[in-house]
Amino acid sequence: MTVRIICDTACDLPEELAQSYGISLVPLHVRFGSKEFVDREELSTKEFWRLCSSGGALPETAAPAPGAFHTAFESAAASGASAALCVTISSRLSATFDSASRAAKEMRPRFLVEVFDSRSATMGEGLVAVAAAEAAREGKDLAGVLSAAESTRRRLAVFGAIDTLENLRRGGRIGGAAAALGALLSIKPVIEVRDGVVEGESKQRTRAKSLRYLAGKLRAAGPVERLAIMGAEAADFDEFVTLIADIVSLEPKILADIGPVIGTHAGPGAIGVAWVAASPEP
Repeated sequence: MTVRIICDTACDLPEELAQSYGISLVPLHVRFGSKEFVDREELSTKEFWRLCSSGGALPETAAPAPGAFHTAFESAAASGASAALCVTISSRLSATFDSASRAAKEMRPRFLVEVFDSRSATMGEGLVAVAAAEAAREGKDLAGVLSAAESTRRRLAVFGAIDTLENLRRGGRIGGAAAALGALLSIKPVIEVRDGVVEGESKQRTRAKSLRYLAGKLRAAGPVERLAIMGAEAADFDEFVTLIADIVSLEPKILADIGPVIGTHAGPGAIGVAWVAASPEP
């Protein structure tokens, strides 16, 4: 009997990695005006960025309905699993956690599902899911898998360099005046996912400085257990990967695309890093 891991597509986990760990992904929805798409099923990351560059309406995102999670939980139960752990994007950023919680409640007591708020997004959420999946692969029960997720969340950090303020402005995250001034001054903000919400962390005057600052935050973190590097159609993504190539993580580095859900708010050109600090020696 095993514990199945379920996540949502805001995690930005590469498809092949999710499959290798047996992580099921429940898709969010992305809307362009009157057209709605199911993330990954009806809209690839490449097509998403093509639509964004067409100059039409700014995309919007919507949480999965409880029924989508219920289907995933039913599938886990049918596979012979003893229980499931569902990792979601921060409950302070999306209604996804609430939707999953409603579906989990409906499954009990027939099948035990715990819903875990990653308090993060993009590959921060993804790294929590991977740690849980590794614990499940080792044969740990639900309590052990949950403990691995909690340990990872405590040691997790997520930072991103934003290349354009337009998506933040059009999405209502910053005012038009602030966006105009930022563009005029060529401000390239660095953001952090902190306590489940997105906070401004630094304001850099050039793209190069923002990426060096991002690399500096990672270096200052000390030894890391897990490391993921994410990009949103960023032309200089490979350059950034080279910039931090000397940083060693205990687990293999993960390179991931920022998909439609997070890309809607981060905008094209964003580059992010997510890492889990190495555990202190016992």
